Amino acid sequence: MSLPPRFPVTATQIDRVVTRFYAVVRADPQIGPIFAAHVTDWPMHEAKISRFWRNAILFEREYDGNPMQVHIKARNVMPGHFAPWLDLFDTVLAAELPEDTAKAWSALAHRIGRGLCYGLETYSSDTPPQLNARV
Repeated sequence: MSLPPRFPVTATQIDRVVTRFYAVVRADPQIGPIFAAHVTDWPMHEAKISRFWRNAILFEREYDGNPMQVHIKARNVMPGHFAPWLDLFDTVLAAELPEDTAKAWSALAHRIGRGLCYGLETYSSDTPPQLNARV
């Protein structure tokens, strides 16, 4: 049994958004250098990220990464980078997709971005998180 997509978008549209987004990223003076420090094979990176989004939206099961670990390991990705990243992504979504689809994908991207940002803040904090467990 397969699940219906979260919202109406095709694998071809996902690939097109990812390709255009990374073209914009490479030209961006703030975000571009962060990616350039880690990505040496752009087509391979774009294919992996397309698999990530097809998994998140279309429920395909071909993505095998851990975004949180990758962002922590990068060491040059900071919580403040997510707002400009999402601004660029939203611009590409609006240019490439029907309005309702762009809004739905944007909402998902912002939710994922908040989770990654929170994880980076928690990981980089000098103070370990306080767990209020009762003994």
